Amino acid sequence: MNLGIKKPAYYRQAFALAAVLAVWTQAFGQAAAPAFTPTEKSLADAISIASIKEAATALSAPDMQGRGTMQPGGEKAAKWIADRFQNIGLKPLGDKGSFLQRIDFKETVATAETAFKIGDESLVHGDDFAFYFQNNGNKEVTGDMVFIAYGIQAKSINRDDLAGVDVKGKVVVMLEGPPASIKTEDWKKQKASMIFTQALVMKGAAALVYIGHGREDNPPDIMVNYMSRRQISMPDEQGFPSLVPPFVYVGSRGAEKLFAKSGVTLKDALAQAETSAFKPIKLNQKAKLVAKYKAAKGTSPNVVGLIEGSDPKLKEEAIVYTAHYDAYGMDNGKVYPGAADNALGTAEMLTVAESFAKLGVKPKRSMIFLAVTAEEYGLYGSKYWAKKPTWNIKKVAANLNLDGVGVEIYGPVKTIVGYGGEHSTLGPMLDTVARSLEIDTIPDPIPDEKVFYRSDHYSFVERGIPALKL
Repeated sequence: MNLGIKKPAYYRQAFALAAVLAVWTQAFGQAAAPAFTPTEKSLADAISIASIKEAATALSAPDMQGRGTMQPGGEKAAKWIADRFQNIGLKPLGDKGSFLQRIDFKETVATAETAFKIGDESLVHGDDFAFYFQNNGNKEVTGDMVFIAYGIQAKSINRDDLAGVDVKGKVVVMLEGPPASIKTEDWKKQKASMIFTQALVMKGAAALVYIGHGREDNPPDIMVNYMSRRQISMPDEQGFPSLVPPFVYVGSRGAEKLFAKSGVTLKDALAQAETSAFKPIKLNQKAKLVAKYKAAKGTSPNVVGLIEGSDPKLKEEAIVYTAHYDAYGMDNGKVYPGAADNALGTAEMLTVAESFAKLGVKPKRSMIFLAVTAEEYGLYGSKYWAKKPTWNIKKVAANLNLDGVGVEIYGPVKTIVGYGGEHSTLGPMLDTVARSLEIDTIPDPIPDEKVFYRSDHYSFVERGIPALKL
């Protein structure tokens, strides 16, 4: 597989930064130093592009089947990483003297009975519609459909999207806000989506069906694809209360069918929805929604290896490297290889481990390399290790997390974001290391996406451990 590596020298810079940053946490160098020490330079020079490419290619190869949690491909990937740890010379730090830390999970999959019928016509699950994260288990509802635009009821702007309509028992078709005339920041500040959604639930809507208006960050077609996939959770994890109605996303093709007998085209309905004069549109069709799932229990492992520190006292402390090795595996007849997210990050971590293992002078603190599972479903692997660590959590000095989206491989690395750097002394340390590599650090360019909370380093932040995502 071609990973698009076009500038090897610059590519090495990005990963040398990660490796040398770890050295500085080991007190080999000083955070204010203008240039690398010989030890730091040796470590940076040991970063192998060939090794990164080889590992990323192997982990995203067809036989890994997308490294799915609770799937054969995920098991194969975990064993491959464990074997690599052993070959590098790491000591096992999993269960019972192994590299693996087993975690119990529950898999939930939509069955063929899951349906959305409009009159005599059926939408296709995974193509036309999907339920929101199997949010409240098996459900079956039937009701007349009505389009209510954004569901806004606000005297301050002289708008009532529910005027003259009782939504009790209705299948409510609507748009996710805000309208084009309302600033997104104002909408979010007032928590408008939550307020209007809660009102619909309290009024007894049988189901909430979301269609697209074209300005969404994540259009319904993308949400349909994502939410129709199998879900992984902890065995005892509960969904929404049973009284909450089903939430459904309908893609562009399905949305047209919702309006087929309304006397109004989808295009015209969307145009009306943008005006304060909007009035609810009866869609003149009954809808029947069936959510039916099957659940299975199983396990998936974290993979944990150790390089023991050289200092008699400091070796009790550890720097933990994390990278999630899971992707979405095989689902709905498709394979999601996850080359950038996160075979690449796992390959980076493995290569940093190799560099440390080859280092003539061992680090003073211990180094833990933790390849975690089930990140894509809610950071489950890292949360589990942080709660049930295989090392004294009070002796973890810092976490450095490698979670790639692939953007760093398409050209020279000139800037980098250290997510979470502003929350600990790791931030200034990153700035200094980056400058030594002629790389600029910048603040989070998309703070609204809350990336800081959405990757495995945050599981360590929750335990009070300085952590950084690169």
